[in-house]
Amino acid sequence: MTALLYLQFGFGQLPPVFGEEYNDKAQHSEMIKTYLTPQRIVWQSDDSIESMQNAESLLKKGNGQVAVNEENLFRLISKADKKPAILLDYGKQIHGGIKISAGIRADKAPVKLRLRFGESVGEAMSDIGGKQNATNEHSLRDFIIEVPWLGSVEVGETGFRFLRVDVVDAGIDLPIKSIEAAFVYRDIPYLGSFESNDERLNEIWITGAYTVQLNMQNFLWDGIKRDRLVWVGDMHPEVMTINTVFGNHEIVNKSLDLARDQHPLPQWMNGISSYSMWWLLIHENIYNYHGDLAYLKEQETYMIGLLDQLGTFIDKDNKEILNGHRFLDWPTSEKPEAIHAGLQAMMVMTFEAGSEMMAILGKNDLQLKYEKVAKQLKKHRPKDITTKQAASLMALANLHDAEKVNKEILTKDGVQRMSTFYGYYILEAMAKAKDYNGALRVIRDYWGGMLDLGATTFWEDFDVLDVANSGRIDELIPANNFDIHGDFGEYCYVGYRHSLCHGWASGPTSWLSQHVLGINVLEGGEKVKIDPHLGDLEWAKGSFPTKYGVLKVSHKRNADGTIKTEIDAPEGLTLIN
Repeated sequence: MTALLYLQFGFGQLPPVFGEEYNDKAQHSEMIKTYLTPQRIVWQSDDSIESMQNAESLLKKGNGQVAVNEENLFRLISKADKKPAILLDYGKQIHGGIKISAGIRADKAPVKLRLRFGESVGEAMSDIGGKQNATNEHSLRDFIIEVPWLGSVEVGETGFRFLRVDVVDAGIDLPIKSIEAAFVYRDIPYLGSFESNDERLNEIWITGAYTVQLNMQNFLWDGIKRDRLVWVGDMHPEVMTINTVFGNHEIVNKSLDLARDQHPLPQWMNGISSYSMWWLLIHENIYNYHGDLAYLKEQETYMIGLLDQLGTFIDKDNKEILNGHRFLDWPTSEKPEAIHAGLQAMMVMTFEAGSEMMAILGKNDLQLKYEKVAKQLKKHRPKDITTKQAASLMALANLHDAEKVNKEILTKDGVQRMSTFYGYYILEAMAKAKDYNGALRVIRDYWGGMLDLGATTFWEDFDVLDVANSGRIDELIPANNFDIHGDFGEYCYVGYRHSLCHGWASGPTSWLSQHVLGINVLEGGEKVKIDPHLGDLEWAKGSFPTKYGVLKVSHKRNADGTIKTEIDAPEGLTLIN
């Protein structure tokens, strides 16, 4: 399955051919540009033929080539008191821009059009600034262009699903053949898959995969509208999704190396101490999945320097005292006790991972050194932890009992006070507590809650308390409803600045493959342990990319409650049941 198939045909529908779109692909490159027609007209300024004609023609697939003799084209006709506008929906969130092809007309002067891209209908209908905080930050999404006579213009590079087009000047009669989305993405196959008897979970799995794929641009970005940067902490859930869906991909190494080279020690990556720790934890993950010893050796000098630097930020009571920006995620950013608890847990996990990496590299003295530091750090156990984010890390680091944390904190108030970033670690902690049914409920309610509001990719942030009386992102908002995109948000994601395609929100994709399908990769990808947990599901099946090829598994619950498992493993892969 590819991004184009997902985009055009939906979930689980793989047509044998797709020749209706045309594309411009660089030879031997994964990056591809494909032109897409709008799926529907959401809104137009008026229905009179004096302002707008043949709008439905925009929904017909074309060939992108203008001609001198075309009839019945879409026409925008403006007067001093009436300047027409139209809002188009391209069906799903994409990355790229717009190509507008104009027909022949009497006046050969270029015509000015205002374009407003939006991840939601509300954003595409907004003006820059104001209470709802629409911006042109990181990528331009609201600007004026000139469309040539009998020709095409292609502009824009952002994340969007919706486009509003307005005529700027009066006295214009502009025939338009097409307004196509120029969809730019990495054309790679979905080697991993997940299916079950629960279509909601199936949709969540593929949405997480697609969210990350859109962010696999020049580097592995956090978001395709905002920030379009390599944030190393954000990368951890993204890399787990790439491991699960696309396998060993060069964009991960490229992005990790960029972060390393841009932040020579003693700098913290992105200015955040926890993000330097995530860098090392990602290296542990990708080695465990892919076993690339040569690449790990390239990190040896920096990795040892980083671990030794981290070791200087531990006080006499074995408590972390990290400097720099002390950050876990935004919802905990004003809670120092939660940040400390999370950083203490991360220090434990980082030194344990460092010890493991040193053993692989044959540095036995450093293996013992970092193992000793991890044990010392465990002697300090932060107390009075109430946030789900910090509690989940404490459970994963074995600083608190996972079952107790799950019962007293993680399951309290359902999916309130979740975050899309740390939601992944909350799920991981629930799995450690063996609460698989609870974790599946969280996935359905929290990530499914975004789908219920029209999401086709997962968001930078989502607060379920904002859902009450809020409209969908793919509809005009009634006057008595809230706009889930424009009316909410805190910190960096106030209003329309909020990114609705953020890779750190993809956690359920790797979680479902690891814990429901039970695919646990071990020993540098040489072995896989199959340990399924169906929870309340009747069956689940899927595939997983390994270093030896694609592994396929299928699990079905028998009448007596036992699980029947079928496995198709590539040659060379060792299985552990």
